[in-house]
Amino acid sequence: MLDPSSSEEESDEILEEESGKEALGSAAPGARLSPSRTSEGSAGGAGLGGAGAAAGAGGGGGAGAAGGAAGGLQPGSRAGGGRPSSPSPSVVSEKEKEELERLQKEEEERKKRLQLYVFVMRCIAYPFNAKQPTDMARRQQKISKQQLQTVKDRFQAFLNGETQIVADEAFMNAVQSYYEVFLKSDRVARMVQSGGCSANDSREVFKKHIEKRVRSLPEIDGLSKETVLSSWMAKFDAIYRGEEDPRKQQARMTASAASELILSKEQLYEMFQNILGIKKFEHQLLYNACQLDNPDEQAAQIRRELDGRLQMADQIARERKFPKFVSKEMENMYIEELKSSVNLLMANLESMPVSKGGEFKLQKLKRSHNASIIDMGEESENQLSKSDVVLSFSLEVVIMEVQGLKSLAPNRIVYCTMEVEGGEKLQTDQAEASKPTWGTQGDFSTTHALPAVKVKLFTESTGVLALEDKELGRVILHPTPNSPKQSEWHKMTVSKNCPDQDLKIKLAVRMDKPQNMKHSGYLWAIGKNVWKRWKKRFFVLVQVSQYTFAMCSYREKKAEPQELLQLDGYTVDYTDPQPGLEGGRAFFNAVKEGDTVIFASDDEQDRILWVQAMYRATGQSHKPVPPTQVQKLNAKGGNVPQLDAPISQFYADRAQKHGMDEFISSNPCNFDHASLFEMVQRLTLDHRLNDSYSCLGWFSPGQVFVLDEYCARNGVRGCHRHLCYLRDLLERAENGAMIDPTLLHYSFAFCASHVHGNRPDGIGTVTVEEKERFEEIKERLRVLLENQITHFRYCFPFGRPEGALKATLSLLERVLMKDIVTPVPQEEVKTVIRKCLEQAALVNYSRLSEYAKIEENQKDAENVGRLITPAKKLEDTIRLAELVIEVLQQNEEHHAEPHVDKGEAFAWWSDLMVEHAETFLSLFAVDMDAALEVQPPDTWDSFPLFQLLNDFLRTDYNLCNGKFHKHLQDLFAPLVVRYVDLMESSIAQSIHRGFERESWEPVKSLTSNLPNVNLPNVNLPKVPNLPVPNIPLGIPQMPTFSAPSWMAAIYDADNGSGTSEDLFWKLDALQTFIRDLHWPEEEFGKHLEQRLKLMASDMIESCVKRTRIAFEVKLQKTSRSTDFRVPQSICTMFNVMVDAKAQSTKLCSMEMGQEHQYHSKIDELIEETVKEMITLLVAKFVTILEGVLAKLSRYDEGTLFSSFLSFTVKAASKYVDVPKPGMDVADAYVTFVRHSQDVLRDKVNEEMYIERLFDQWYNSSMNVICTWLTDRMDLQLHIYQLKTLIRMVKKTYRDFRLQGVLDSTLNSKTYETIRNRLTVEEATASVSEGGGLQGISMKDSDEEDEEDD
Repeated sequence: MLDPSSSEEESDEILEEESGKEALGSAAPGARLSPSRTSEGSAGGAGLGGAGAAAGAGGGGGAGAAGGAAGGLQPGSRAGGGRPSSPSPSVVSEKEKEELERLQKEEEERKKRLQLYVFVMRCIAYPFNAKQPTDMARRQQKISKQQLQTVKDRFQAFLNGETQIVADEAFMNAVQSYYEVFLKSDRVARMVQSGGCSANDSREVFKKHIEKRVRSLPEIDGLSKETVLSSWMAKFDAIYRGEEDPRKQQARMTASAASELILSKEQLYEMFQNILGIKKFEHQLLYNACQLDNPDEQAAQIRRELDGRLQMADQIARERKFPKFVSKEMENMYIEELKSSVNLLMANLESMPVSKGGEFKLQKLKRSHNASIIDMGEESENQLSKSDVVLSFSLEVVIMEVQGLKSLAPNRIVYCTMEVEGGEKLQTDQAEASKPTWGTQGDFSTTHALPAVKVKLFTESTGVLALEDKELGRVILHPTPNSPKQSEWHKMTVSKNCPDQDLKIKLAVRMDKPQNMKHSGYLWAIGKNVWKRWKKRFFVLVQVSQYTFAMCSYREKKAEPQELLQLDGYTVDYTDPQPGLEGGRAFFNAVKEGDTVIFASDDEQDRILWVQAMYRATGQSHKPVPPTQVQKLNAKGGNVPQLDAPISQFYADRAQKHGMDEFISSNPCNFDHASLFEMVQRLTLDHRLNDSYSCLGWFSPGQVFVLDEYCARNGVRGCHRHLCYLRDLLERAENGAMIDPTLLHYSFAFCASHVHGNRPDGIGTVTVEEKERFEEIKERLRVLLENQITHFRYCFPFGRPEGALKATLSLLERVLMKDIVTPVPQEEVKTVIRKCLEQAALVNYSRLSEYAKIEENQKDAENVGRLITPAKKLEDTIRLAELVIEVLQQNEEHHAEPHVDKGEAFAWWSDLMVEHAETFLSLFAVDMDAALEVQPPDTWDSFPLFQLLNDFLRTDYNLCNGKFHKHLQDLFAPLVVRYVDLMESSIAQSIHRGFERESWEPVKSLTSNLPNVNLPNVNLPKVPNLPVPNIPLGIPQMPTFSAPSWMAAIYDADNGSGTSEDLFWKLDALQTFIRDLHWPEEEFGKHLEQRLKLMASDMIESCVKRTRIAFEVKLQKTSRSTDFRVPQSICTMFNVMVDAKAQSTKLCSMEMGQEHQYHSKIDELIEETVKEMITLLVAKFVTILEGVLAKLSRYDEGTLFSSFLSFTVKAASKYVDVPKPGMDVADAYVTFVRHSQDVLRDKVNEEMYIERLFDQWYNSSMNVICTWLTDRMDLQLHIYQLKTLIRMVKKTYRDFRLQGVLDSTLNSKTYETIRNRLTVEEATASVSEGGGLQGISMKDSDEEDEEDD
């Protein structure tokens, strides 16, 4: 609480104002002047002007100026002697008149605010209806423009790598996206400007932003996605906070949160000083003059107000001055409601404890049987009895020391006893007579208003027969709560036998006043029914309950009052001395119909205190004015100090001097509290919206408490309160402030319920003004809500505030209701919102187009003046499509309320949002169609636009195959068909020309070989060092392909020819491109797939057939001798078959039921062709073998050449070493076989083909040899034939075994036949020739193996 003399600075300021320019030098240095001793003004007529000037200097501003003008110079007067030069006196006077009117308006506004502040102060000082709510949602600190810029800078610093925060690429990408999409958004800047953006909003948007990203990340063992989320949020907080110490921030948040919840009285006073523009010194003047720290005065003020409201209700009923109601029957009900509301306030006040309280924690009083609500008309039911008045006092008696003990020996023991009449006796410690000091305190409690306190002094008896200690003296005191509290000397009544007659004792007696005792003291009194004799008695003013007070007279040693007067209905006032009454100096009386009680005190100050206390108790409207104050008011500038006035009187005098008396003493019942409350609520809302919290229009708990208390105490109707609140909120919302629709809904529902007679606050009367204002506000609210839904992206950016859009829809549904019972048809609401969303689509697309144009102008500022080419227009359209998709994704993410939360009432919202999206896309379709129309024919740069839009639309459940999606398909379907036609023609021509010029060199490296291959002009994937030659055909440019999955093998392995590789690549790339289009219409998509598979099948078939022809032609051109070597081209052709078979699996097979329709057909063709190629190649090998055998046939037995050759060799061998005949033929054949096997094994990529070839080759070779031997069954083989065949057969057998031919194939019957024949021939030759074989044998030997090696 404020100390009445609280501020030294304030006191000095007021002293200076009061004294004017008088010298204060007479005061001692450092001494504080008593305010009551200062002069009232400089002189005479300057008083009012001085007061006004003082108020202006102290903080009155315009008020001071106005006061000075009123008391000093009048408008239009001249202070100087000379007339100033003026071009037009009428203009000057007009200006002065305007200035005067302005000053008068400011003065009236100031007075109104001061009066309003007095009412607010009283609500804060002594609340008895409301309390500060503790269940309100805590508001977050809002972000200012400067803070938003700071946050942007911090995130930019993080993205630039200027912070110490370690982050991976995924988090960096998330922050980059958040920075670009959210922080840099103009919608966020607008939300900050509206005061509705808090740090929590930005955090929640980021959290929602990253949740989808984290969910899409691959799973990592040992690291849950929740851990990743919490880690990312911690990093976000670190970036957002910057270099600030988190502990300081936490402490600041805690302090602010506490102030947001519960405010002390001092904080509330200060808040409303700021709200109403009250100066500090004005507050102190009002605070002290209103005695706000005195709960008795505040309770009395409330009682007076309630009594005045009852009288006002009776006056309205008598004069029939009713507000205009919607029906005449409500007039009587109105009076009943007024009285009922006052009775309720009386009950609330009665339930307040009788204490020094006034705190916010209100406790119910345990009321006795007679502490009921007072009915003003029937006093007999509430008469008090003496037993109802119970007082309980606590006393402290402290015995300090005794003087005057001269007769006792110094070492004699003395002590004291103390007792309160009717209570226990207490004793001090023992002390020696030479030093009788104690300082002992005794605590007592008593119910006597005038207790008797006895203190006795004893000394210990020294006699042997003495039974009791000797009493030396005693003193009896009758303390009252008004008695001095400090210790005093008292003369003791000495015992008869005590020689010391001048004994004194120092005592301190403190008697505390109970809480229900409001004043006490000695008065003279006389009355008709009580105190019938003029006599001085001890009186106590007792508060039995909040509405019951009694003046009680007490005698000594009595707990119950001797007589009492219940003050209900009495009026107290000052009076002149009554003739014939001896005793008493200052008179006052208490008057009631048929009764008058006269009181008198011994001094003026005591009378003022008594009258003040009784004035609070009676609850009267008339405020008694002390005669001394009347004299002072009548005095002309007198400066006679009133030394006997109480301090409260001094504050009242000082407040009167500063022009505050009219506000303090004004009767609250005479004011229009509806308009006053409207003003204070509007100013409070302005203050709230400008504080540091994102309140969205919600008052703080302290503000709600004060406004609730004001309404209850001053009878402000609930409907009027909420109507004013709605009007103020609507004004702010229409001017761009962000207001919570839930708050609007609450106030609107209250008003609707009241206007339709549902009595939400128990008030059944409805005025015409309330109904008219409600209808007006209802229409304004409907317009506002429809506008907000139309601009939902900008009124609720990124779904913030949370749930606001859902609440807006709910409120609109409520506003459209005709009454509070009949729900509005859903179709009607749906129609309204559909219309809003149609407009929203136009608004959103218009703003998006403007944004795209601005962005484009910034990028192409240097290209101003150039014509917009079709390519540039298409590029702009693709950029616009990206923005369109971004808007739709944001709408889905932030504005599409989920079904789970909204229930049946908003089940249609998602449908309307789909319609909104289609409308939005239809607007984009106009621009898209215009851009596509200007594109040159047979250009394919628009395909990325289709892919971009289609990839978004096909994944959206609601938009897939919707109106726009079908339009997009209809637009691009002819392009796709045309493109496939041209590509088919291009590939067919490239095959034809490629095979005509094919060299059949294997493709080892794309870089070294592909430039020689005729490729179409294709946007190839990004492969290093890959030149793209142009072809002479006028084929349109092909869209970008992704590299085929098998292309990695091209770099290292030997593959087919350039033409075949080019074919497979093109087919795969084309199918990949069409597949990546993800054509949404199933039928057309299947048609495209079927056509491409068929095309691939036909192309591969053509490739295979051409390769087969080229294979046969190539073999025919090769040698038939053992000099034959398998050429690279033969292997390449085999590899073409291998690749064709591998690619046909992918390029020719359908994924559905027709899997084998094309695939099996082409497979059969490839298999048949491979068989034919193997057969042709084996036939070539057999032809070479037959040539070797033909050479051996010359040695057949019985031929001329055989005899001649045999004779020649025998003759020559006698003289020289003749080489082994026939070995060169065998070696040449073996070398041919081995080389062919190695080439085929190394160059052909299909193992299965090699095995089939080798098996067939081996079997064919053995069959040829076996046939040749069979033809010579009757002939003996020549020695040279035998040697050659043995070497050829054995080497062939071993080589094919090394190449992996199975033993079952090697050891065939044919081979066994050959082996047996050669073995027999070998045995015959060894007998006849006698070693002519020279070690050549069919038997295996290590030497032979070494020789082979």
